[in-house]
Amino acid sequence: MDASIIYLVGFMGAGKTSVGQRLAGLLGWSFVDVDQKIEEREGTPIREIFLRAGEPYFRRVESEELQSLSAGKNLVVALGGGAFCSLENQRVVQRTGTSVWLDAPMEILFSRCKGDGSRPLFTTRAAMKDLIGRRRPFYAKADLRVRVGRLSVDQIADKILVRLKSCASLSG
Repeated sequence: MDASIIYLVGFMGAGKTSVGQRLAGLLGWSFVDVDQKIEEREGTPIREIFLRAGEPYFRRVESEELQSLSAGKNLVVALGGGAFCSLENQRVVQRTGTSVWLDAPMEILFSRCKGDGSRPLFTTRAAMKDLIGRRRPFYAKADLRVRVGRLSVDQIADKILVRLKSCASLSG
């Protein structure tokens, strides 16, 4: 298992950005949030990209950003919630790093995301439950699964480090 790039996967609200920043700090690595890179590149929020150009366009840009980042080393990368649902993206991740699924219960995800107008793909609990159900089989393909529950960001980052070290040595 190559761990020179750690890819965090999971549903929106799972804590990929917060945990990724903390994990990168602990490792002395750089942190990149793919959604933030896309917003910088496009000059507009993700929700606007979905509304203006549609999901297929967004997914294409997302794959391009991931491909670009995959050449790096000593990176912690937070993928967008749907990025790992693409077979092409899964192959890039598997070839260039280690994937970690931040698995959070739906109730926690919903409480973190409700009222957040920047979330483009759902508006109700039922829609969110449906989307989680469709994405879980993809997330389950990650190299590691970390159940986050109500753990703190520090606890989750520590848990990831322990799991990674038990699987392989970190390079860098």
